[in-house]
Amino acid sequence: MNTETASIEDLASTSAQRPSLRVMSYNIQVGISSSRPHHYFTHSWKHVLPHTTRLVNIEQIARRVHEYDIVGLQEVDAGSLRSNFINLTEFMAERAGFPFWYHQVNRNLGRIAQHSNGLLSRLRPTEMRDLRLPGLIPGRRAILARFGSKENPLVLFVLHLALSRRARLSQIDYVSDIVNEYPHAIVMGDMNCRPGSREMSLLFRRTHLHEPIDTKHTFPSWRPQHNIDHILVSSDLVAHDVHVHDYPYSDHLPISMRIELPESIDLPDRAKAHMTAGT
Repeated sequence: MNTETASIEDLASTSAQRPSLRVMSYNIQVGISSSRPHHYFTHSWKHVLPHTTRLVNIEQIARRVHEYDIVGLQEVDAGSLRSNFINLTEFMAERAGFPFWYHQVNRNLGRIAQHSNGLLSRLRPTEMRDLRLPGLIPGRRAILARFGSKENPLVLFVLHLALSRRARLSQIDYVSDIVNEYPHAIVMGDMNCRPGSREMSLLFRRTHLHEPIDTKHTFPSWRPQHNIDHILVSSDLVAHDVHVHDYPYSDHLPISMRIELPESIDLPDRAKAHMTAGT
């Protein structure tokens, strides 16, 4: 066996032995299956009132996300009139068989709406934090989930940034400081800006994050032209199998990838957590 062949085989063997996670980020638009621009007007009532197809769409999403280890959700409802008072993150966790779920209410409109981010995981986090994002309109938050030991963890952030560029810049500036506390990080979510934007340039400049592939368009779902949904990873994480999935359940398409981790990260075993609610 020549040296070149041996090196390639050794590299492949080493890669195969490294732990990896299948992750997805999905803005589900509260289960509203928008498929045309005019649906923002004709379907607007579904943001405040229940409708028969919402749970059907959520069931379908649960079936699609079943194969992943960690799923970050945006535009979920934590249990209000429009969702028939069903916590949609919990509902999906039960249907898809995720042993851990967490929801984070961003805007609490009482019985009318409980705007939330969500997390589904087959690994039990060792720490969960709610990060209050700065902005002109208070309420937006981000989820921080730490997996593994405190000394060498994998840390995951789920974001849904503001529509205003000024607010996004402030939010990214805040998140960057926290990301820099951890050498192994994944940041995912609907960031409402493209890879070449001022906001993303600031994030890449301030942190060790990068985007494995920045040409995957996720919005609008019926004719994707904008890559505003992202999964970013720190420099020591290797991404494979990056996909945008053509699912007709939201105005966004989900993005997924398999992330190869350093062997030094000591993660808990999959599927050994108990069902856990967030706040």
